[in-house]
Amino acid sequence: QVQLVESGGGSVQPGGSLKLSCVASGSTLSIDPMGWYRQAPGKQRELVALIDSFGSPNYADPVKGRFTISRDNAKTTVYLQMNSLKPDDTAVYYCYARHRWGNAWGQGTQVIVSS
Repeated sequence: QVQLVESGGGSVQPGGSLKLSCVASGSTLSIDPMGWYRQAPGKQRELVALIDSFGSPNYADPVKGRFTISRDNAKTTVYLQMNSLKPDDTAVYYCYARHRWGNAWGQGTQVIVSS
């Protein structure tokens, strides 16, 4: 199995930046892809960005050009650099990993963008 732990959420003003981190443990060799989803109040969970084992990223349209996903060489940590944040980015951000036994989710980290 795979366990995921996120960090880096918080509050920021519009236009600001935050960086999220997610550390995977357990059967990490089987992970592909890994990335981030988010869920805003009253809305369904939605894809933010994924990165595969080759390092190829995939972004949701609302975050293209503002967010950057990256992964460490050991492929056990994934990052999400969020720039030019907007109030619409306010949500709980969940780390995600697909592995050979199914899907793993982190506990979530809150991001609030407000003036």
